[in-house]
Amino acid sequence: MIEGKKVLDACCGGRMCWFDKKHPEAIYIDNRTHFEELTNGQMLTVFPDSVRDFRDNRFPDEFFALVLFDPPHTFAGPNSWITKKYGRLDRKMWRTDIQQGFNECFRVLKPDGTLVFKWNEDKVRLSEVLSLSPYRPLFGHRGGKAMKTIWVTFLKTETSRVET
Repeated sequence: MIEGKKVLDACCGGRMCWFDKKHPEAIYIDNRTHFEELTNGQMLTVFPDSVRDFRDNRFPDEFFALVLFDPPHTFAGPNSWITKKYGRLDRKMWRTDIQQGFNECFRVLKPDGTLVFKWNEDKVRLSEVLSLSPYRPLFGHRGGKAMKTIWVTFLKTETSRVET
């Protein structure tokens, strides 16, 4: 299943950021599947290649050259549109979940590999989230209508590791 795969999308959801939603070198995982026709007639589809949890993805150590980590970033209700589309954070466990996600994404990332992290600051500040990462980011970029969506890039090197 992962032979020939170089890229892991650890929380693929509807693969919204992908130009090629079936890229042959990528494997798409999410902890759920979901199919629903929205009131506007659009289909909401969450269909990962493999149903796996970003906190424990069961892939081999140092396997992927690139990891995309775009976890849920909201505390919306379980039946809300945003939860159906992106998933949701647990109010009590979100720090632990995100920290485990970072650890797991870096575990499966090759040395000198790249991790791309996407976050929206609607509920939780980026600085609070980045404090949960075992590596320091290289750079990032804000975007979106309210400038609350941030893309952050990490390089997995010994010099970027956070000292504990």
